[in-house]
Amino acid sequence: MDEDANFDEALSSGDVGWHVDDGRFPDTEPYIPDDVSLVVETANMVSVFAAERYQRIDGLRVRALADAARYGDAIAPVIERSVRLELSAALRVGETVAGGMMAVAEALVHRYPTVLDALGHAQITDDHARALVAGVEVLEPALAEKIVPPALAIAEETTVAAFRRALTTLIETERAQTLAERHAEALTSRRTAVENVGDGMAWFHAYLPAVEAHAIYGRITTIAKTITRQPGEDRTLDQVRADVFADLLIDGDTGCLPPTARGIRPTVVVTVPALSVLSGEGAEGGDPAVVEGVGPIPLERARELCGQARDWIRVLTHPETGMVLSVGRDRYDPPKMIRDLVTWRADRCMGPGCGMPASRCEIDHTLAWVDGGSTSLANLAPLCKGHHTIKHHGGWRIRQVPGSGGAIEWTSPSGRQYVVKPERRVPAFRPADAGDAPF
Repeated sequence: MDEDANFDEALSSGDVGWHVDDGRFPDTEPYIPDDVSLVVETANMVSVFAAERYQRIDGLRVRALADAARYGDAIAPVIERSVRLELSAALRVGETVAGGMMAVAEALVHRYPTVLDALGHAQITDDHARALVAGVEVLEPALAEKIVPPALAIAEETTVAAFRRALTTLIETERAQTLAERHAEALTSRRTAVENVGDGMAWFHAYLPAVEAHAIYGRITTIAKTITRQPGEDRTLDQVRADVFADLLIDGDTGCLPPTARGIRPTVVVTVPALSVLSGEGAEGGDPAVVEGVGPIPLERARELCGQARDWIRVLTHPETGMVLSVGRDRYDPPKMIRDLVTWRADRCMGPGCGMPASRCEIDHTLAWVDGGSTSLANLAPLCKGHHTIKHHGGWRIRQVPGSGGAIEWTSPSGRQYVVKPERRVPAFRPADAGDAPF
C-alpha cells in the first residue's frame, strides 16, 4: 500500500487528528486561531507542563530516597531536605516554595492521580490542582477520597476563586454531622486584638462566629453607602466604613448619622431545609443550613436565626404557596419577594468568576426593560457594578438559559460563550397528577 493509501486509511479510521494541507483538499478552509485561542492554547500548555513537572519532581524525590534506603530510614529526612535544597537552587526559588512543590507533587502522584491526569490534559490549571490538594490533604483519607471526584468536576468548570469557595462548602457539607461540635470548640477561642502598624494606625482584629462577622460588615457597609450618597461627601466607601465602625463601637450612637442611615440593621440570608428546622428525631440527617457568604452552619444556630424574623431572611427549601415570580410589565422595580428570590438563587454576582455576594449587587433586567424585558424571576439576575457596566457597555451579550433555573449565558465580543450557574434553583412544583416529582 503506497503512502497516500496509508494516509487515506488512517484519515478514514479517525487515527489522524491533525490536518495536512497537501493540496488535495482545495475546498478546506485553514484554521486560523484568534487572539483568545492563542492565549488559551498557551495556558493549556502551561497546565500540561505543570503536570509533567510534578511527576519529575516526585520521581527525583523517590529515586533519592531509594538510593539512600541502604543507610536506613533515619537518613530519609536528610535526603528530603537535600532534594528540597537542590530544587531550590536549580529552579531559583526559595526552599519553602520548593518544599511546597514537593508536597503537592507527592500528593498528586501517589494519592490523587485523577487530579494529576486532569492537569496533564489541561482540564484544570495548576492553581486549581494546588487548591484542591491544600483543601483535602488536611482531611481524613476516607473523606478526602470521597471529596476529590465532585471537587474535580467543579474545578473543571469554575475559576480558582469560585472553586476554593465551592470546595470549602463541599467539605463542610460532608462534615456537617460534626459541624456543631467543631463550631462549639472553635467558639471558645473567640477574641479581639489590636495590631499597631505605624503612622498612628492599627488593625483591629476580631475572631468571632462568621454569621455575626458578616452581619457586622453588612451593616456598616449599608450605612456607609447611604452616607457616601449625601451631598458634599468626598470620603471613599472604605473610609466611611471604617469611620462608621469606630463611631458605633466608641459612641454606640447613630445620632450623628444622616436620618436615612439610622435604624439600619444587618440582613443575613439563611437557607434551611424545612425538615431540618424541626427539632424532632431524624432531622439532623438532612442537608445542612447555609448562610450566604459563610457556608454551612450548625443546625441549632440555624434554628435560633430562623426565630428572629425581623432581621433574617428565611428561605425554606420546601413547597411554599403564594410565591410571586413575576409582575410582568406592570412595574420596573421588582417587589421585595422577587428581589429576595433572585438574590437567594444566585448567592453571588452572576458575572463569570465573580465572588461579590448577591446581597451587595444590583438587580439587572437580563433583557432590558426598554427592550420589552419583564420584571420576573426569569429575567432578573444580580450583577455587581463592574459586571453590570460591562454588560451594557463592554460589547458582551447575556441571556438566561431557558429551563436552567437561572443560569446566565455570557457571549464575549470574540463570540465565545460562558455559562454562569446560580448557586441554587428555585423549586418548581407540579400538580400531583402531572407525572414527575417536584424538582
